[in-house]
Amino acid sequence: MSLLGAAAAAFDRAATLAVQSRNRTRSSRAEKLPHEERMRALAAIRDAYGTPELWREPDAFFTPPAPIDPSLALVREMKDGVTVYDAAWPSHFEPYLPELRDKYLAHVANRTARARLYLGASPRPAIVLIHGYLAGQWAIEERAWPIAWLAQRYDLALALLPFHALRSARDRRGPPPFPGADPRFTNEGFRQAMFDLRALVGFLRRRGVPSVGVMGMSLGGYTTSLLATVERSLSFAVPIIPLASLADFARDQGRLGQGEQARLQHAALEEANRIVSPFARPSLVPPERVLVVAAEADRITPPAHAERLARHFGAEIVRFEGGHLLQFGRGDAFRAVGRWLTAMR
Repeated sequence: MSLLGAAAAAFDRAATLAVQSRNRTRSSRAEKLPHEERMRALAAIRDAYGTPELWREPDAFFTPPAPIDPSLALVREMKDGVTVYDAAWPSHFEPYLPELRDKYLAHVANRTARARLYLGASPRPAIVLIHGYLAGQWAIEERAWPIAWLAQRYDLALALLPFHALRSARDRRGPPPFPGADPRFTNEGFRQAMFDLRALVGFLRRRGVPSVGVMGMSLGGYTTSLLATVERSLSFAVPIIPLASLADFARDQGRLGQGEQARLQHAALEEANRIVSPFARPSLVPPERVLVVAAEADRITPPAHAERLARHFGAEIVRFEGGHLLQFGRGDAFRAVGRWLTAMR
């Protein structure tokens, strides 16, 4: 590993240790349950989302949205005739579990879906971009993505995930409830993400764009991968430094106990979240139209996550030397993505 890679890996490890330290002092109610109670709770969640009818086809669980007509607020004009708008529309999402409805919908800010659009003078091939965990602030996302470069070639939509950024209450402290300690909220959050993202894809298609693809980083990479198993109209999918398994992440963050109990809880959590796993269904995007990007020094979602997704999709994998947070070499990775996109057009 290069010196830059070693520095990136050390930074990721330090960030992970900080999170683990915080978790030890701010553990959730679920994490304080004795092992047997926790296993029973996870089994009950697995069964609640395990009705055979939900597995017939993706639309059985991921309810297709009605067409949307977002309000568009002008943000600015870019060069090359690109105009930037902030789009907002009501998310008429209803949780699958009736007992979770009131608690879930009590988050008023989350009931408005949002995206920042970068639109050319006439419709062009479009890309939906999906941010990572705790992100989604426009100023940060416009630095995390090569917006100016992409907007020269594509219409873009920076989508906000449920409970993030403007979709979170202004006075909220602490992490968002999605994804979180309650696997039910995690399942419903991904279900809402699919609902809102599919509505956004439909809006772009009705605008006249010839195709819509999706890219996402970290948690957005997981969401990208899940969307590729749900939405048939996608022209491509690019998960970048992706999370692949919620259970793997929880285990690696020290949230599942120790020894044999950790192994059992890991398996139970995999089953509790299986309904929203990218591995639960086949890809609806052809293998040659999926590209996975891994960071060799990533110690938050290590390359094993990207490699597992690449195997599932039968996809090519591109690697760069940096880490999850210090993404040294990501410019080379984006250039490789650009060449791949150009070859498909």
